[in-house]
Amino acid sequence: MTIELLSNPLAAQRADLAGLAERARLRRLAPRAGVDFASNDYLGLADSPRLRAAVATALDEGVPVGSGGSRLLRGNHPEHEALEAEAASFFGAEAALYFPTGFAANAALLATLPQRGDLVVHDALVHASAHDGMRQGRAARVAAAHNDAQGFDDAIRDWRRAGGTGTAWIAVESLYSMDGDRAPLDELAAVADRHDAMLLIDEAHATGLWGAGGRGLSAGLEGRLNVVSLHTCGKALGCEGALVCGPAVVRDCLVNRGRGFIFSTAPSPLMARAVREALRIVVDEPARRDRLSTLIAAAGAALAPHGVTPSGSQILPLIVGEDAATMRLAAAVQAAGFDVRGIRPPTVPAGTARLRISLTLNVDEADVRALAAVLREARA
Repeated sequence: MTIELLSNPLAAQRADLAGLAERARLRRLAPRAGVDFASNDYLGLADSPRLRAAVATALDEGVPVGSGGSRLLRGNHPEHEALEAEAASFFGAEAALYFPTGFAANAALLATLPQRGDLVVHDALVHASAHDGMRQGRAARVAAAHNDAQGFDDAIRDWRRAGGTGTAWIAVESLYSMDGDRAPLDELAAVADRHDAMLLIDEAHATGLWGAGGRGLSAGLEGRLNVVSLHTCGKALGCEGALVCGPAVVRDCLVNRGRGFIFSTAPSPLMARAVREALRIVVDEPARRDRLSTLIAAAGAALAPHGVTPSGSQILPLIVGEDAATMRLAAAVQAAGFDVRGIRPPTVPAGTARLRISLTLNVDEADVRALAAVLREARA
């Protein structure tokens, strides 16, 4: 029997990449270069002496580099459990569960918790990880207009009128990663209360920065039976992984049914120790948040005349619109020594390609003024 092989079995993939290139959407990995206006290391902790010392101490104490397996096998380490206990206390939740990444945690939440017969109402701009989780899950889903609490309320009411009898789940981010704007969490909590719904809050870009003591914008809602929050550790906390915080039943459900948790090798115990230290830094060094707030105000004033939208947060978008023009502007800024990245669809809606300017404690006001001068020249 003769088997004929395709002459080019990856033709579809090559064509897809060529199409992306034609639309100025082809992505490539690039090394770090220039002044940091691109990272999510908002508090400048990723290379901090305290985190280095915490990991060094853990190594001296014999804490292993790798976990050796999933948490349900031999991968569960006392460092994981210590972190989860401290995180639950820090954020004000009944329980916490540590995941290897924020993407895995968000996807597991939405794939596992909503059941068949339920409805997930998500913000139109919610993260890709949430969409992956919803696609894997069994509940129906519908988008609500961005930050429109009434839209969430209407979607649930329409579903009930059509015969929906399960639980409604509201999925949002507290601070959006591409626009830097905040969700109306109090209004959304009221919607959840009116409909006996669950509120899932992704705090990825707020943890460590915003809310009481850097506990996130959902700090006033933590501890409620109908609130689950996700706090990533790889942004302002300078580490890796993510913590799901909420009722203990949520933790137990994810341990028993969350495939992204069950079938993943556990995070490094060393990283769990580092996250514990990062939470302590947030408590011990509030001046870091104060410095960033001052920088945010200065940057908003300096960059607004050059097309940047002051968001009131550490994320400042400069909407260009067209993909190729966005990448040309990004290349000009990078050539001048500033690491600012162009963001294109599908990460952002079509027609809203932009430069995403991220403010961290790795820069100062002089760097911001220099960036403003480069933008003025590049956009002239």
